[in-house]
Amino acid sequence: MRPIESIALEDIRGARARIEGIAIRTPLVRLNLDDAPAEIWLKLENLQPIGSFKVRGAGNAMRLLGAELLANGVYTASAGNMAQGVAYVARRLGVPCGVVVPDHAPRAKLDAVARLGARAVLIPFDQWWEVLVTHRFDGLPGVMVHPVSDPRVIAGNGTIGLEILEDLPDVDAVVVPYGGGGLSCGIASAIRALRPGAEVFAAEVDTAAPLAESLAAGEPRAVAYTPSFVDGIGGKSVMSEMWPLSRALLSGSIVVSPAETARALRLIAERNHVIAEGAGATSVAAALTGRAGTGKVVCVVSGGNIDAAKLAAILSGEVPS
Repeated sequence: MRPIESIALEDIRGARARIEGIAIRTPLVRLNLDDAPAEIWLKLENLQPIGSFKVRGAGNAMRLLGAELLANGVYTASAGNMAQGVAYVARRLGVPCGVVVPDHAPRAKLDAVARLGARAVLIPFDQWWEVLVTHRFDGLPGVMVHPVSDPRVIAGNGTIGLEILEDLPDVDAVVVPYGGGGLSCGIASAIRALRPGAEVFAAEVDTAAPLAESLAAGEPRAVAYTPSFVDGIGGKSVMSEMWPLSRALLSGSIVVSPAETARALRLIAERNHVIAEGAGATSVAAALTGRAGTGKVVCVVSGGNIDAAKLAAILSGEVPS
């Protein structure tokens, strides 16, 4: 695929108008923790209609595709949240939807996809990753809405950056969970354009942290992937088409462990009464290390779709396998 070099501010602003009525403007609230290493704020994308930010990118991409291209339906490849985003918008637009899902996807996310009327096809993780790399899957009809490296999706995600700056104009840093880079690079595109002095950090989990490895090497690298309860982020490599954006826009990657992520998830629930999924809590875990700085730090809580059993285990002090 051709590398994505930039996402224009006018495209992000256009996306904001386009997704009105599909996505909501989510609140920005202070983390109730007096002894935090920074003034930590939570951007609560878990409150979107599907429990995840993915509805923003899906909505922008599909409204730009138009009725003719959508006539045969749409499909995406997703561990669960983009599947819900595309399915949600497809139902709103009255078009059929399919999703290609890795076979370790959480039951809560699969059930949500089914409720939205989409057809799910489960395949092994390595095959699923190949769909992300090649941007194609022959087993489903329609046009593919890529969950990461589609400029229309990235621009939709960037609308979060506009909202952060309106609610906290003097933000010093934003920490964003990094799966493929579509969320972090979208937000960073808006932040860099409007507040160049603010930093944007990726948050990764050490069971699959390709961006940290790639930034250290100065080129995209493949890494070992170990499944964990943090199922919404982490991959085998940095997608080559996303590398120019990630390298140019992000100030670094803060890598945390599943145990640190579980503690952050539990903290958010106890102090702010907010339910995050594993990926959504990595940004808070990263900010709590102090490596995002000591000023005003916004953590994007990217989603809240977590299996009840895993949530119960975390709230009782365990780290789900």
